[in-house]
Amino acid sequence: MDDQNKNLILATALSFVVILVWFLLFPPPEQAPGVTDASGEVTAPASTATGEVASPGVATPTESQAPGELPDQTVDAALAGNDRVDIETPRLTGSISLEGGRIDDLSLSDYREELSEDSDLVRLLSPVGTEAPYYALHGWIATVGVDQDQVPGPDTVWSVESGSTLAPGAPVTLTWDNGAGLTFRKTFAVDDDYMFTVNQTVENNSGADVAMRPYGLVARHGEPDTVGFFILHEGVVRMSDGELEEIDYDDMPDLSTDESRVEVVENGWVGFTDKYWMTTLIPAPGSEFRSVARAAGVDEDNPRSGVYQTETIYPQQTVAAGDTLSAESQLFAGAKEWETIREYEQGGIEGFIDSIDWGWFFFLTKPIFAVLHWLNALIGNMGWAIIGLTLIIKAILFPLAFKSYVSMAKMRELQPEMEKLKERAGDNREEMQKGMMELYKKNKVNPASGCLPILLQIPIFFSLYKVIFVTIELRHAPWIGWIKDLSAPDPSSILNLFGLLPWSTPEPGSLFFIFSLGILPILLGVSMWLQQKLNPAPTDPTQKMIFAWMPWVFMFMLGGFASGLVIYWIANNTITFIQQYTIMRSQGYKPDLLGNILGAFRRDEGSEEK
Repeated sequence: MDDQNKNLILATALSFVVILVWFLLFPPPEQAPGVTDASGEVTAPASTATGEVASPGVATPTESQAPGELPDQTVDAALAGNDRVDIETPRLTGSISLEGGRIDDLSLSDYREELSEDSDLVRLLSPVGTEAPYYALHGWIATVGVDQDQVPGPDTVWSVESGSTLAPGAPVTLTWDNGAGLTFRKTFAVDDDYMFTVNQTVENNSGADVAMRPYGLVARHGEPDTVGFFILHEGVVRMSDGELEEIDYDDMPDLSTDESRVEVVENGWVGFTDKYWMTTLIPAPGSEFRSVARAAGVDEDNPRSGVYQTETIYPQQTVAAGDTLSAESQLFAGAKEWETIREYEQGGIEGFIDSIDWGWFFFLTKPIFAVLHWLNALIGNMGWAIIGLTLIIKAILFPLAFKSYVSMAKMRELQPEMEKLKERAGDNREEMQKGMMELYKKNKVNPASGCLPILLQIPIFFSLYKVIFVTIELRHAPWIGWIKDLSAPDPSSILNLFGLLPWSTPEPGSLFFIFSLGILPILLGVSMWLQQKLNPAPTDPTQKMIFAWMPWVFMFMLGGFASGLVIYWIANNTITFIQQYTIMRSQGYKPDLLGNILGAFRRDEGSEEK
């Protein structure tokens, strides 16, 4: 086996194995202070002599949501269970519960569960009593001079002091008097996108100094449904003074105290991230706080059990008699849109763009997406933007490609001599290898140079795959005709003659979906096959068989991949074919595609023998 084909086989096999693994995997603690009583209600931790309280307590499920039991309330029924203040913005709709003053009802007006216009809006937050409670709560931890039952808790019923509907430019203020001289207020504001500002105040008319710690928390009851794909992080994501940390849900119950909490000196944030959505607590830039990520009551045999919680706990503050204390923070609850999150980062939230899972190849995925986003804004269609990005990538790699294709052309020229050498050497591999090296040296051919563009394509391919898989900008983004969602597989199918026959096709993720080839996967196989016809034919029969089957194997493998990725690969193969054809002609060869398919390849007339 010659070095050229050895290296080519190695590079292609590496790509094949990694993609195969991806395809097979692709799916269609120490509890901090704070206890739960028998009724399932939260009992906040008691104050200490120093005022040092570790946590506001875990927001545990009520009895109706005990481990192993499913709730029997619909969202509408749960929402009707207490008084609420509506939330209406250009991009959000929902409500704030006056019980606890928590944001626990939030849907995204720009996003639907399915492509259909009749599909439900994507629901981000849900109230307690539903199947998957998920909410944000802000409050105070009593430390000195005040008991925990004298500060508002998760069951405190607030009153509306001002405002009727929370909207941009229209804040809402809630109030609660503890009857012992302390008056608490929460003022909620929201912008045009996904950022809430929560300002908490306490007015002290008790006649004595008191001390307490403000906090914010985001709680999820039960482990949420996740995509479960290893290249995507879903769970806790937090930034602590420039250091990004990601924690999976199944790791949270086993976190030690040191792993669970981080003392942040200046800048940070913490929250839960899904594939496309995120809920994040964001203290004011420059603020000192404790960042906490933990879980309690988790039963490994019951994924709906326990509570997963992130917290931001601020330093103890003293409220002198007659004074008012204020604490302000932000809450992001919405879609992980690159442009929106970047604007928040530019507005002072350090490292917020890293809440998007860019992966190990972040140095490639970030610029790749930035260019893709720019092309989409310029062209107005993400599918054509992917093709434009492919053109740019191929232009950048063209100098290397030129050397590679020139090397391949020379290898083509040496094919007759290689065949003669093989006949002379017979089964003597040592003599064959020695003869090949002399032949390469004599003709100044570097067999490894043809593999370099292939090796460079692998991290680029992985990075683009990551971008297409994790970024929301491709979700439900159409291209042409039948391609309505570039983040989903090609919905057409050879099994029903691409819609001509009156039966449906297997769903993505099912056993038979791999055989339900769409138009794009078929075009991919054909483009790989045509490109292969320009490369030197392997002399070894085993290699020849592997190369002959490879386009069709990839065609089936990638049938279940996102349409955007398949479009990239088709465009890449097509551009590569054009480049290679042109360069080979410039080197004195005239590729005859029909003849090459039949195993023939002829040189340009009048070219000199080298």
